[in-house]
Amino acid sequence: MKIYNIETGNFKCDGGAMFSVVPKLYWSRKYPSDDDNLCNCAMRSMLVVDGERKILIDNGTGDKQDAAFFEHQHLNGDARLISSLANVGYSPTDITDVVLTHLHFDHCGGAVKHNENRDGYELVFPNATHWVSRAQWENYLNPNIREADAYFKENVMPIKEAGKLQIVEEEGELFPNFEVRFVNGHTPGLMISLIKNEDRTLVFAGDFIPTAANVPVKWLASYDLNPTVSLSEKQIFLKEAVENNYTLFFQHDITTECCSLKQTERGVKVDKCFALDELK
Repeated sequence: MKIYNIETGNFKCDGGAMFSVVPKLYWSRKYPSDDDNLCNCAMRSMLVVDGERKILIDNGTGDKQDAAFFEHQHLNGDARLISSLANVGYSPTDITDVVLTHLHFDHCGGAVKHNENRDGYELVFPNATHWVSRAQWENYLNPNIREADAYFKENVMPIKEAGKLQIVEEEGELFPNFEVRFVNGHTPGLMISLIKNEDRTLVFAGDFIPTAANVPVKWLASYDLNPTVSLSEKQIFLKEAVENNYTLFFQHDITTECCSLKQTERGVKVDKCFALDELK
């Protein structure tokens, strides 16, 4: 098995949104912001190559929305999804599976692009099955008023119309050495992935734990729809992660790709931070 960090670019969001009720006096020591209180965040994907399977987890924003939308997101950085794949030796047609943690635009927008005439859409990964949880799919179809602005028809419906969308009904092993779990605090049916490579388990945490600074149980993002659910889910999962020596992979942390964890008197904390390449 080979595992690659696939960078797709960066965006900025408000520090208060990233850390909710945690005062800036504290979170600013762990995660920097600019003069406008904006935190620069990565949009990392992960490529897992195991035998004939090439599994891509999430795929960034894509480029279908208009300039005003992207300006509001403060996109920055030179990395792009397709060039990042090429840098590790793969093309979009090589991808066999796309696992979508959830259907917010910054996680699934890269799966669909304008066609050549720009009068319709086509799949970026035409040979891939795209996987999403039942709860998230139903939430996408009937979003609450708070989440509706994060869902776009053009990001997902072309996948469904092409017959390439597969609904995940249950937690468990989706592929050999690749397990998915559902968490519901951020959004219903968010899927985190646990990848078992030899004696190590690597967790693609997505928006469940978006940065290393969000590891402490109470350090939630205000984007979470159900914060008390998030608290409970994090407490249970972090206990499991420490006991089993999981490595966390952070989708949105601009400086930290991975970390190990340790149990302290004040709860589970980050132990060591490192790049994904250092695990190889």
